[in-house]
Amino acid sequence: MAASQYRFPAEWEKQQGILLCFPHNGNDWPGKYGAIQWAFVEFIKKVTTFETVFLVVANEKLKAKVTGMLETAHVNLAHVSFIVHKTNRSWMRDSGPIIVKKGKERIALNFNFNGWAKYNNYTLDRHVPSKVSTHLGISMEQVFYKGKPVVLEGGAIDVNGKGSLITSEECLLDPKIQVRNPRLTKEDYEAIFKEYLGVTNTIWLGDGIKGDDTHGHIDDLARFVNEDTIVTVVESNKKDTNYHALQDNLKRLESAVLENGKKPNIVQLPMPTPIDFDGVTLPASYANFLILNKAVLVPTFNDANDRIALNVLADVFPNREIIGIGAIDFIWGFGTLHCLSQQVPE
Repeated sequence: MAASQYRFPAEWEKQQGILLCFPHNGNDWPGKYGAIQWAFVEFIKKVTTFETVFLVVANEKLKAKVTGMLETAHVNLAHVSFIVHKTNRSWMRDSGPIIVKKGKERIALNFNFNGWAKYNNYTLDRHVPSKVSTHLGISMEQVFYKGKPVVLEGGAIDVNGKGSLITSEECLLDPKIQVRNPRLTKEDYEAIFKEYLGVTNTIWLGDGIKGDDTHGHIDDLARFVNEDTIVTVVESNKKDTNYHALQDNLKRLESAVLENGKKPNIVQLPMPTPIDFDGVTLPASYANFLILNKAVLVPTFNDANDRIALNVLADVFPNREIIGIGAIDFIWGFGTLHCLSQQVPE
């Protein structure tokens, strides 16, 4: 296969802004919808300190309400660019476009979101890539492989911008549960990554964390923090249900190589103490951080390991502010900062 025309920039590369969608579906956070709205205002405020927020709102009525809330919280509205579009949910990492570079041109890739191959109410979310690409004034391309649309969420992949990508077998290769693309093999996925993302080297981890509604998204497991360094979550409690899966992932990373044949530096992040709410184990992870132009926003969980995680990330991001964002309410929706956002490369 010829070299790709496309390159998916790493998250730490210069951004024009961050795509967010103001929560309007209270069913994603039963009993916590009011708290979530104000938590989201604080999230927007932190991002607008550093760059633009492209904010999807369901309608003009919600836009007016949100504008009032942002003004109450003294958010700089000059750094908020509204996109009026009704969605099913707010998880822009997965339903939003993945924006790649083709030379100096930006292309919005539409990876045919299908509700994580789990839910059937996703038809409104399917239009997010076209709405966003029109708003940004860039062209959009539908992703196909062997004549069929490819389904891939942004939360399932992480890249270093140089040709390496991390993903998980549980998410993409499980033959029975939440099957995005029936019968696609590792080789098929690697061909897709090469063609559309400019990836020449894929690192496959195993299973995701317990409680992950997406069935193994990588952005709760392992993330590139620079071209040759990967942070990965580990569980120290041998009795914890995540212990063995995360040890297996650690071993895989320790034996992995980058696109240049060199071994990556592996840095371990702790896991928070398990969070159970209303009989459900929630997929809380410090790996769900969001990299901004001059900062990193990190989900925190009122946990002793919050401080350790913030310090680990401060060491690997020496030139960025490390800011903890309370995510106890967010995680009731089965995701936090990275899941809710999608970067727009400059």
